[in-house]
Amino acid sequence: MPAAPDFPPAPDRVAPKRALISLSDKTGLEDAARALHGLGVELVSTGGTRAAIAGFGLPVKDVADLTGFPEMMDGRVKTLHPVVHGGLLGVRDEPSHAQAMTEHGIGGIDIAWIDLYPFEATVASGGGFEAAVENIDIGGPAMIRSASKNHGYVAVCVDKAGLDEVLDALKADGATSLDLRKRLAARAFARTAAYDAAVSGWFAGQVGDAAPARKSISGSLAQTLRYGENPHQTGAFYRTGESRPGVANARQLQGKELGYNNIADADAAYELVAEFEAPACVIVKHANPCGVAVGNDLAEAYARALECDAVSAFGGVIAVNRTLTGADAKLITDIFTEVVIAPGADEEAQSIFAAKKNLRLLLTEGLPDPLAAGEVFRSVAGGFLVQGRDRSRIAPSDLKIVTRRQPTPQEIEDMLFAFTVAKHVKSNAIVYAKDGQTAGIGAGQMNRRDSARIAAIRAREAGEAKGLAHSLAQGSACASEAFFPFADGLLEAVAAGATAVIQPGGSIRDDEVIAAADEQNVAMAFTGVRVFRH
Repeated sequence: MPAAPDFPPAPDRVAPKRALISLSDKTGLEDAARALHGLGVELVSTGGTRAAIAGFGLPVKDVADLTGFPEMMDGRVKTLHPVVHGGLLGVRDEPSHAQAMTEHGIGGIDIAWIDLYPFEATVASGGGFEAAVENIDIGGPAMIRSASKNHGYVAVCVDKAGLDEVLDALKADGATSLDLRKRLAARAFARTAAYDAAVSGWFAGQVGDAAPARKSISGSLAQTLRYGENPHQTGAFYRTGESRPGVANARQLQGKELGYNNIADADAAYELVAEFEAPACVIVKHANPCGVAVGNDLAEAYARALECDAVSAFGGVIAVNRTLTGADAKLITDIFTEVVIAPGADEEAQSIFAAKKNLRLLLTEGLPDPLAAGEVFRSVAGGFLVQGRDRSRIAPSDLKIVTRRQPTPQEIEDMLFAFTVAKHVKSNAIVYAKDGQTAGIGAGQMNRRDSARIAAIRAREAGEAKGLAHSLAQGSACASEAFFPFADGLLEAVAAGATAVIQPGGSIRDDEVIAAADEQNVAMAFTGVRVFRH
């Protein structure tokens, strides 16, 4: 590798004389250009940015005046020139660099304010292949990287916020500090890295490479968090730019800042509630649903979801798939709730929630599509795992009835509802459900039998709380998100009151489990699809 040259130390203060500006998004350009001009900074620019600055009545040089070459090839070539990059990369206090700059007529560039062609926006808007390719910026990243490398002398800004920091420094002191230039350079390198990640990820998709040899993930900081999962852990929240409706793109109307666990739980709840066509409510506590139900309206759906496990629901996260009304808000605020996430909320609902100062209300203006393609990530020591989003959806025609007794139409409906919920419960997962309502949920156990027992306990307690003489699981369908390895889990479900079972099948002991179901006169369906969630 190249040896580090023995350059003179970078100066702490640099009083800028020239700024190079090249922008796709010209928001705030006029005020910034006027401020730089007023501070005695010469403006140099390209194409539309130069025309805009000239239109403000300000003096501005075209890059072509510096390079002696016109913009050409439909704008593909304009800044890739030694005069530009020498002005950005030259170490002013290094004699050989200074001599080269003098010999070749290269003037230093002290401020580079450059954003990039809107590649991400082009892809997000559905632009075709050729449009996306033409919006891959070449000169912009090259100039940003040159300026960032030479941060000892150059202040590089990749957004208006960075330029504002530079202007504040110039107004206060007439110069940029080395500390500021370092911070701006770090931000700039992160921007070009994210840009390259977006391009490489898109291109891999275009050629059908699901597992490219190199894969990058990027995000922009949405907020720093007070802590991570626990107070002794740091935490931060990043947006990837994916347009999927959910917690990352929600508008928070009120309440404290979201915490790490709030964000994770809100995401889990919203992804599940979007699975249902009817008005639905999901209550999540510590990453797992503790109550899920549909109803004729949200008020009914919420009341039914709460019945499943009102104890766990205290301090939970609530997700709904319809606009909240005042009546809904009154019900929800009867108990302490951390977060409510919904597509919308009317004025009355917003007013009622506002009285609960600690409740966070998130509005998304849409629902995520459960069938849309996407990727999910998980870190491991020294790497990360990537998989496609679980887009499975089981229809009645997908079911293989393996028992002598055929399920009734209502049992089929209950089985499909329970299996949909089980897809979003941490394994091992057992879900009892009846009439569009969860009766009991068992999650995260090391064996399936214990999950069935825990779900039965929840269902029994829910029945008692409702004043019933029997468990809420009586007559329910039982869903297992992976196969029953033994008959014991199925027998626990039968003991809890389940009359129908839905599971993927595929165990070497399927025959034993089927025989046990037949002996208990239980209907059982295989889906052939496992929805295990680790």
